[in-house]
Amino acid sequence: MLDTVAVFLSITAVLAFLNRRYVGLPPAIGVMSIALALSLVNMALSGLGFEALHTFETSLVESIDFSELLMQGMLSLLLFAGALHVDLSQLRAYRWQVASLAVIGTTVSTLFIGFALWALLSLTDLALPLSYCLVFGALISPTDPIAVMGILKSAGAPASVELVISGESLFNDGVSVVLFSLILAMIVSGDPPSVLGASQLLVEEAGGGALVGALLGYITYRMLKSIDSYQEEVLITLAAVLGGYALASHLHVSGPLAMVVMGLIIGNQGRSHAMSEETEKNLDMFWELIDEILNAVLFVLIGLEVVLIHFSGTLAVTGLAVIVLTLLARLLTVGAPVAVLGRRFKLPAGAWSVMTWGGLRGGISVALALSLPPGHARDVVVSLTYMVVVFSILVQGMSIGTLVKRVIPCRK
Repeated sequence: MLDTVAVFLSITAVLAFLNRRYVGLPPAIGVMSIALALSLVNMALSGLGFEALHTFETSLVESIDFSELLMQGMLSLLLFAGALHVDLSQLRAYRWQVASLAVIGTTVSTLFIGFALWALLSLTDLALPLSYCLVFGALISPTDPIAVMGILKSAGAPASVELVISGESLFNDGVSVVLFSLILAMIVSGDPPSVLGASQLLVEEAGGGALVGALLGYITYRMLKSIDSYQEEVLITLAAVLGGYALASHLHVSGPLAMVVMGLIIGNQGRSHAMSEETEKNLDMFWELIDEILNAVLFVLIGLEVVLIHFSGTLAVTGLAVIVLTLLARLLTVGAPVAVLGRRFKLPAGAWSVMTWGGLRGGISVALALSLPPGHARDVVVSLTYMVVVFSILVQGMSIGTLVKRVIPCRK
């Protein structure tokens, strides 16, 4: 395990250096682009008979359980680091906008994508059961907070737009996990979902996660307030994140939502009343470094995962259609409401297009897809998910800054 970690960290460091020294793309996009390009070259060389490097890369990637690594390891740290810098007083002013987009928008998008994909695949030899199409809708509908918050830092979006997109992305993954778990349980058991079962799962996952996060956040806040030593205070937050996520998993509640709530409490209440200036400076520096390092590793992993995808002509064409489908779903469930209710959303003119194009998908979608039971349906879902995620990060992520400057010239 130590050897594998050392290899991936070394690869990430080299790619980060190459991007900073020669390429100059935003860090997450840059390392993923280089990793993806190298993987594609490796695959081409393998097709020409030079299989040594391809075999090494495949064995290296297969040695990592991407779903387990992200969902049970990196995600807790990344979500806490992201929530730590969200101003709750500003987010409170957009609470109903964020809630409606995260809950209603994600649910409607899941159903729209699921049924549309079912109809689309019925025209090809990739046909899937409706349940798996809905699973795909659930895992691809939410925006990934890791991708969104990492790339928006350099996009130059107005503060209000960035706040709503970031707030939505922090909460809609909890909704998607509930929907994903419900549909997956239906697939495994063979029983249709019930309103009672769905409501119970929502209360247990989302409500329980928020409660655990609030309780741990308050305990951590009280501990931070009682001392003034940044070394111990940084250690306390790290232990709270790792221990809190493990506790949430054992209690079968939403760990991601628990981390978001805890991060909001420490980043706001803790920052205002429990930290000295020196502690705040060192705490921010520590979590920013954790965020940057893990983001780089995550996007390198996404780039390297391409060697495990089995592409075909039909799959490639279907993937392009699904990319359009997910963008259309984002437009209908987020862009259109923001455009129609622009004044009530308190967002500048043109924000609907930024909200639509800035809805990036990332590692969480890939991790959920990889957690499905092995089989033909899983292979199709994983391949489609991967294509959507790569397009989202490379194309949408690289062009969102230009779009912001074009449609919202006057920043607010």
